[in-house]
Amino acid sequence: MTEDNNTPGAHDHGGEQFVNHQSQSNPNLTERPYSIYRCTDCQNIVLSMQDCGDGMTCHGEPMERVSEYAMDVNPPDLRQVLLDAFGLPKSGLDICLCVIGEGPLSANEIAERLDYEESTVRRYLKKLDEIGLLTRSQLNREDGGFVNVYQPVDLDQMRRETLIGFYVWAGEAASLIEQANLTKEDYLKEGGDGRLDEVFWEEFADHRAEPDTK
Repeated sequence: MTEDNNTPGAHDHGGEQFVNHQSQSNPNLTERPYSIYRCTDCQNIVLSMQDCGDGMTCHGEPMERVSEYAMDVNPPDLRQVLLDAFGLPKSGLDICLCVIGEGPLSANEIAERLDYEESTVRRYLKKLDEIGLLTRSQLNREDGGFVNVYQPVDLDQMRRETLIGFYVWAGEAASLIEQANLTKEDYLKEGGDGRLDEVFWEEFADHRAEPDTK
């Protein structure tokens, strides 16, 4: 089986990838399985996987729970989230689920079950081991020597590590958005025409490359 790195619903136009999402009305955030809180005194915004009530504080004061938002946000696709946050396209997810359901397994056994190239399986097993979703151990052969086998980590640990990993990714994404906003302010102050053209993106790239002297 050849590895398919294409995301369903994605189209490539001139080097840019656009992903089509099914449009939906903005949900009432109080009905979602997560909660977003904001500080009324500063720009601090916090995401929680549960409703913390008055327990979420900033500056020693309760934060306000956000119940609605104005932007039209496309609902994420799980495979695209795994690709963006962890570098795991469909092949990596298939391998992970195979080990979770049938492990411990060797790379050769996984390749046979999924009809994948063994080199593809080994590459994603290494990635899955690095991000903490699978663990590797050595199994002694009856005829001598050993083989590396993979098995899933504890499910609670997997849940914890994947959420932490995603929050790190989301934090990096939020930092990029904040940097873009600040660079946009500088760009306009210096006489920019207000468009996000190549000049702006070049200045943004230069701004990110500058060492932090603070």
